[in-house]
Amino acid sequence: MEQDKPLAFRTRGLTRTYGEGEGIVHALRGVDLDIPEGELIVLLGQSGSGKSTLLNMLGGLDKPSGGSVWFGDKELSKMDDDALTQYRRHNIGFVFQMYNLMPGLTARENVQLVTEIAKDPMSAEQALEIVGLADRMDHFPSELSGGEQQRVAIARAIAKRPGVMFCDEPTGALDSVTSKMVLRALVDVSDELGTTQMMVTHNAAVADMADRVIYLKDGNIDKIVVNEKRLPPEEINL
Repeated sequence: MEQDKPLAFRTRGLTRTYGEGEGIVHALRGVDLDIPEGELIVLLGQSGSGKSTLLNMLGGLDKPSGGSVWFGDKELSKMDDDALTQYRRHNIGFVFQMYNLMPGLTARENVQLVTEIAKDPMSAEQALEIVGLADRMDHFPSELSGGEQQRVAIARAIAKRPGVMFCDEPTGALDSVTSKMVLRALVDVSDELGTTQMMVTHNAAVADMADRVIYLKDGNIDKIVVNEKRLPPEEINL
C-alpha cells in the first residue's frame, strides 16, 4: 500500500463529552488519528465505543469538547456553524442507515435536490448510473427495494462530487445479499471517484473490504489494521 499519502483528516487530543457531573459521558477520550486521502476505511467497535461520535466530529455535524480536528489545512474545530455548513455542503457526502428519500419524488428528482445546490455536480443520471440504477431513475421510492433506495441515497451523496463520504451503518437495515450490492456500489464509488470513504458498521466481516480498519473501544483507538489486500464485497461473509 502506498505510503506517505496526503491526509484527508487528522485529529489531536480529540475529546467529546455529554452531560456533566456524575452523569457525564466520555464519548471520545483524546483521540489522535491520521486519515489518508482516497482510502476506504471501516470503523469497528461495540455500541458506545465512539464510532459515530468520531464520524460526526470529522463530518462537522458536532463540535469537540477538546482537542483539534483538521480537514486538509482547515481546522474544523475552530469553525463557526455557518462555516461548518459550507464545509459539509461542498466537501462531504453522507449515507445513513435510513435512506431519507422524498417519497413524492422519483430517484432522479431525489438526486437532483443535491445537484441544484452543489458547485460542480455530476448529473443525476450519471450518479445513478454509477450505482447501477440507470434503468430505475424514474421510479418512486415506493417502487424500489430497500437496497435500491439505499443506492439512490448513495447516488445523492456522490452527485456533488464530495472529497469524502461518511457512511453510518449503511447496510444495517438490509439482508446479506442486498448488503453486498450496496457495499459493491460504495466500493465502485471509492475506486471510480477517488473518494475518501469512512464507514461505521457493527459487522466485523466488512473489515475485509477496507484499506484500513480502525477499532474503537471506550472512546479510544484500540488498534488500527492496514489490509494489504481488499476482498471484494461479493467474497465477504456477512
